[in-house]
Amino acid sequence: MPRKKYIVTMTAEERAHLRSLISKGKAAAYRQRHARILLKTAQGEHGEQWRDAQIVAALDVNVRTVERLRQRFVEEGFEAALQRKEQTNRKAKKIDGRAEAYLVTLACSKPPEGREHWTLPLLADRLVALELVDSVSPETVRQTLKKTN
Repeated sequence: MPRKKYIVTMTAEERAHLRSLISKGKAAAYRQRHARILLKTAQGEHGEQWRDAQIVAALDVNVRTVERLRQRFVEEGFEAALQRKEQTNRKAKKIDGRAEAYLVTLACSKPPEGREHWTLPLLADRLVALELVDSVSPETVRQTLKKTN
């Protein structure tokens, strides 16, 4: 059996904090789950030192969740282990507030000469022509207009 690379050791204050977080029941579910996992995996004279398989069975989580949480506790600290991991893969919005306001105004205005109404590709092309955005798809225009009603 491979030896665990990340060993969780906590102070008595950290254990007390986790126990109070669980007992109050007011924290978010993921924080309570993280607290339970950390208490079960903690080593030392007051730690429970459960095996990962026992934690997985008792708390109905994946073994990788336990491993990643233990790693985050050791590498980033107590508070980081209680929080969700910051998401870094989110894309920035193409249409900011200024462009969105102009888009709504444009969609409500009179359509261009020779057109009966604005189309999504026309609106997208106009935003690019006015240099409010570098590029934008008609689908992004549709979603923006849908959320503004």
